[in-house]
Amino acid sequence: MNEGSMLTQRLLLSDRGGMLVLGLVLLTTIIVPILNLAVPSDSPLYISNYTVALLGKFLCFALLALSVDLIWGYAGILSLGHGAFFSLGGYAMGMYLMRQIGDRGVYGHPELMDFMVVLNWDKLPWYWQGFDMFWFAMLMVLLVPGLLAMVFGWLAFRSRVTGVYFAIITQALTYALMLAFFRNEMGFGGNNGLNDFKEILGFDLAAKSTRVGLFVASSIALILGYMACRYIVTSRMGRVIIAIRDAESRTRFSGYQVESYKLWLFVFSAMLAAVAGALYVPQVGIINPGEFSPLNSIEMVVWVATGGRGTLFGAIVGAFSVNYAKTFFTTFSPETWLFILGGLFVLVTLLLPKGIVGLFDRFSRKGDKQ
Repeated sequence: MNEGSMLTQRLLLSDRGGMLVLGLVLLTTIIVPILNLAVPSDSPLYISNYTVALLGKFLCFALLALSVDLIWGYAGILSLGHGAFFSLGGYAMGMYLMRQIGDRGVYGHPELMDFMVVLNWDKLPWYWQGFDMFWFAMLMVLLVPGLLAMVFGWLAFRSRVTGVYFAIITQALTYALMLAFFRNEMGFGGNNGLNDFKEILGFDLAAKSTRVGLFVASSIALILGYMACRYIVTSRMGRVIIAIRDAESRTRFSGYQVESYKLWLFVFSAMLAAVAGALYVPQVGIINPGEFSPLNSIEMVVWVATGGRGTLFGAIVGAFSVNYAKTFFTTFSPETWLFILGGLFVLVTLLLPKGIVGLFDRFSRKGDKQ
């Protein structure tokens, strides 16, 4: 068996659940654009622009859930601060989109954003420089969250902060960033955040074709993100990471630099979350400090637990399932959603420790025995 065949076997053929989920994602990526662009709006098969944007948002959430499952499911690192990396990636994209507005803002200033004009700023802050270029903005999408994760992770892991203590300080991190971004002096729009985007790469954000393009880009990012995560967890490094999760002290005594493995994975996971945030912002049309809310980070953990922790494809299933339920319940009874979310987490913890995919796996094994 040659190297290519071995890699295919490792990444796909030995991962039936992942192949099924990725197949459904790929099928959706093909069907949705056709039914939105080529089918008349009065046809029962037509998929509305709202649905395209909603599905695109779900794909971003699935990529975000994947990043959480990578470190929680395989390394045992429970992070309640991934909302910070998601939001920072979103703000980097939002800054690029704001620079594309130019003099089309309410106050018609060729360089300053509307909120800067209101605050009587006379020049663009230095940290906004370069965001008029797409490549620079995308570099910042990866670099800023990656550097934050590296510094934060290095300090935490070298001090051997683990378990609930690590979860608490990551939650404190995202809460601190939320409070900072609410301040007008930070230069990121304060309470209102960044919004009223016009175009991306010269394409009108309100156009159907642009919406479909962002949807397809989100789908491709999810597939590539899944393959990258699958490559990591099935590699030699992945086996060491799983050993760290199951017996950290024994792995350390075996001669492995545990902190280095955990730090590398944490940084990669943060960058994956940031990419999800960058794709999310142009599809929803806004990014504000509320995205840093610790509740959002807790919700991400619920997605992973509901779908199936430590499976990767279960994180995708969980993200779609919980967010579909959220869309449904917040439409008809928004005040009950948080109670339903809390009850769901308790139910999964007590009755479905392996999540939805674990339930299907249990039924399939029963069928095989019969």
